[in-house]
Parts: sequence; C-alpha cells; structure tokens
Amino acid sequence: MISKELLDILCCPETKADLVLEGDSLVSTDKETRRKYRIENDIPIMLIEESEKLDLEPWKQIMIKHGKPTE
Repeated sequence: MISKELLDILCCPETKADLVLEGDSLVSTDKETRRKYRIENDIPIMLIEESEKLDLEPWKQIMIKHGKPTE
C-alpha cells in the first residue's frame, strides 16, 4: 500500500499534476491527460509510456469520488 507521505510527494511525470490513489493505480488529476499509473508490488510504475489514458467519464467519476474538481 502506498503511504500518505509518498502520495503527497508523487506527481504525474508528464504534467506534474497531483495524483489520487484509486485501487491499485494512481490517477492524475489533470483533465487533459487523465493518466492512470499502475502499482505493482507496492511500487508505482510512473513511466508515461506504460500509463493508460482514461476516458473522460471514468476519470470524472474517480475525481468526484476523491473530491477533486472535474473542470
């Protein structure tokens, strides 16, 4: 599990946006890129080329769940 302290210092390597912990992934709060980075064995894989770009609606639902703006 990713600690709160680590989550507080990690950011999206592409946009430097904050990240939210969603299950076994970290999701960027940046609306334009909507990057999702997987976590394997408690290690975030923060490579842009290995990330997934979420569709807008699933990204919005995650942001709403975590109390983040969607606009």
